[in-house]
Amino acid sequence: MNHSIQVEGVFGVLKQDYGFRRFLTRGKKKIETQFFLLAFAFNIQKLCNRIEKIVLIWIYSR
Repeated sequence: MNHSIQVEGVFGVLKQDYGFRRFLTRGKKKIETQFFLLAFAFNIQKLCNRIEKIVLIWIYSR
């Protein structure tokens, strides 16, 4: 899969699902911090979804 397509999906989720349109701070360091928090939240949500899927498969396979 083309790498640019994968990245576009992440930014689409940030814009549509998280409602992120612009950075709220000024300065490179503050913007990096804000983007880090967005990326962290995105990755935590992905992890939770995977764990939930694994747990549901385990429950229904019993």
